[in-house]
Amino acid sequence: MQEEEKKSFWRRKGLKLPGSVRIVPRDQAAASAQGMQQQEPLVIGARYAYTSLVANRPHQAASTTVKSSPSTKATPSSTSAVSHAPVSKHKHTGSTPKSFNAFMEDTNDEWDDKIDEQSEYLKAMTLAANDVAPKEPAKHQTDTETPPQITNNASSQDTTTTATATQTSPQVAPSPRTIQAKRKPVDANGVIENIDDVLKDPSFTLCRIQAEDMPDSSRIKKFTEVLSSANVDLAALRALGWNGIPMDLRLMAWQLLLGYLPCNSERRVGTLARKRKEYSDSIKASHARGPAGLDQALAHQIHIDILRTNPNVFLYQSTITQECLERILYQWAIRHPASGYVQGINDLVTPIFEVFLSAYIGGDPEQYDVSKLNQQVLDVIEADSFWCLSKLLDGIQDNYTFAQPGIQRQIVTLKDLVSRIDGQLALHLEQEGVEFIQFAFRWMNCLLMRELPLKTTIRMWDTYLAEGSSEGFSEFHIYVCAAFLVKWSGQLRKMDFQEIMIFLQQLPTSDWQEKDVEILLSEAYMWKSLFQHAPSHLKSK
Repeated sequence: MQEEEKKSFWRRKGLKLPGSVRIVPRDQAAASAQGMQQQEPLVIGARYAYTSLVANRPHQAASTTVKSSPSTKATPSSTSAVSHAPVSKHKHTGSTPKSFNAFMEDTNDEWDDKIDEQSEYLKAMTLAANDVAPKEPAKHQTDTETPPQITNNASSQDTTTTATATQTSPQVAPSPRTIQAKRKPVDANGVIENIDDVLKDPSFTLCRIQAEDMPDSSRIKKFTEVLSSANVDLAALRALGWNGIPMDLRLMAWQLLLGYLPCNSERRVGTLARKRKEYSDSIKASHARGPAGLDQALAHQIHIDILRTNPNVFLYQSTITQECLERILYQWAIRHPASGYVQGINDLVTPIFEVFLSAYIGGDPEQYDVSKLNQQVLDVIEADSFWCLSKLLDGIQDNYTFAQPGIQRQIVTLKDLVSRIDGQLALHLEQEGVEFIQFAFRWMNCLLMRELPLKTTIRMWDTYLAEGSSEGFSEFHIYVCAAFLVKWSGQLRKMDFQEIMIFLQQLPTSDWQEKDVEILLSEAYMWKSLFQHAPSHLKSK
């Protein structure tokens, strides 16, 4: 049994994925709903302060047990979503029921048994922090060794120069996102060198990737192998993308997963050229008479919404960026008269625009001056963003048609789901007269984009696209919202109506990182595995 404990949890004998889980509901007090339902105007959300995501919630003993059936598809890892603090390991068999906390503790190890990847990751971070060129390959660690940690105090290093630099100028190790961005060869304007090739065919981004020099090299190699094949296997790409897509590969991966970029490599250049020309021609036709020839009411609504989009981000305060986004949204609205433009769609285009921009430049796209880009690059980013936004909205269009029936259904399902997951919270909200539509409407309409930082939203969309562009943004999103609401259960159950509404409109998430969102996604996956194929449990009585 000790030998099995040393293995990654998914290799242990008798363990079924994603694990035998026992739901431990809270005691539901037998109380009737009280009070009048008050209608308070919604408070427009702002950016927020950080609160610990990994605080344990108290659980009460339960007499009922619900077990999840093993999923037929690849189970996403929760490795990066769990704190790296030492945890006790639980000996168990596949039939032993566990609480969710025990499940998270048991899965707090690497999916990949290659411990040497941690050494490569540490080496890359140290070199980036101290700007020291490697003199010899790093030695692989054994299974019994503890990975070294980068601290402010000097520790034994591979070279004297590295140790000296660490002592005199301690720095915080950069994230993998930063390291990858630094490796891009760029010109004076911050634009990648082979941009003409990448504009014609995004697969040329693979030529710039040197996986062996990057953190998590084996995983990046798997991505490049899938993406470089003549016919991309979307199932394999989704399995890899669930746990996040490397920044340098997001352009190609997102376009493939959204169905915009053909899986067949021979069709890509011709398809992209044709779709970009089609968008350019439609812009010329709709703007032939200038601003006076536009639908003034529509153009005005889009304009004022774009001015309010991400007001604290430099990229979206640029006039060039705002004009691009306005044309994208106007063109989408006149092509979809059944729904037209709806407030909230302006938020959905920003992750796509930012990801596509980041593929052609070095550094942080949110701080980039787009005036340095030539018009050809801007036209390509704008056209590709339009088509990918269209693909995304095609799967959730009933969220934006008359009366928004898609959102209404999602809110009903969310209410039923929360009542099963956290009965005490659902009862408290009912007693205080809080209706789910009062706070969850924006969560569904804007896909939590106004509750989370934009960069964490991009990470979350990696998983949504891996779930399927329509299923991820509609069905799986409900489970994410449920996990998001239950995360604040302890605070919410101590508040009255007014405090609840203000808190939910100003959630303390401004400092959230990717790991915080990954915990949310892991919990959402567990709820989905339990309830997706048991719809009777979610029917309102």
